[in-house]
Amino acid sequence: MSGRFGTADLLDCYRRGVFPMADARDDPRLFLVDPDRRGVIPLNGFHVPRSLKKVVRADPFQIRTDSAFTALMDLCAQSAPDRPSTWINAPILNLYSALHREGHAHSLECWLDGELVGGLYGVSLGGAFFGESMVSRRPNASKVALVHLVARLIAGGYRLLDAQFLTRHLSQFGAEDIERGEFHRRLAHALEIEADFGPPEIQRTGAEALQLITQTS
Repeated sequence: MSGRFGTADLLDCYRRGVFPMADARDDPRLFLVDPDRRGVIPLNGFHVPRSLKKVVRADPFQIRTDSAFTALMDLCAQSAPDRPSTWINAPILNLYSALHREGHAHSLECWLDGELVGGLYGVSLGGAFFGESMVSRRPNASKVALVHLVARLIAGGYRLLDAQFLTRHLSQFGAEDIERGEFHRRLAHALEIEADFGPPEIQRTGAEALQLITQTS
């Protein structure tokens, strides 16, 4: 991919249903991905396992929005015992950080005793949110962040949460695997909507997030 690839090009990719990746963290090259099948997480009918509901209600973390976007990306890029290699390289880190400064990329972060211990980030466009990566450095951190993200998206009027690929981890939340054509149809509908991610100052307790989700299930 050309080194002149910028944020406007990146947003155009998302409008077309494709996204960039890298082969490895130390590989500076990017390539575009257009999967035959796409993982999506339904906002209407999002499932929170019973055991996770107890964790969410206990509010084990301080949930912040967009307070440390690049640091969260860097945490996602770091190797860990459960994933020794990642695909987030320097060009991706710089590109999405720039997109965040323009207001099109957001992070949901879990903090514990002043330390960033997990969360997720993604791209917001129209009524679609494209989840990019999530990370946990404490048990359940990424799961709790996902619950709070879904509550924020529901409150903001979003219609589509793209998970890129279906995994066992995401299937517990009701994620589904759909064909490329169906994804593009849903994406086109979502892009017609002007959803509102909301300001970082909006903070919900776990119970409030679960109530929002329950109202649409």
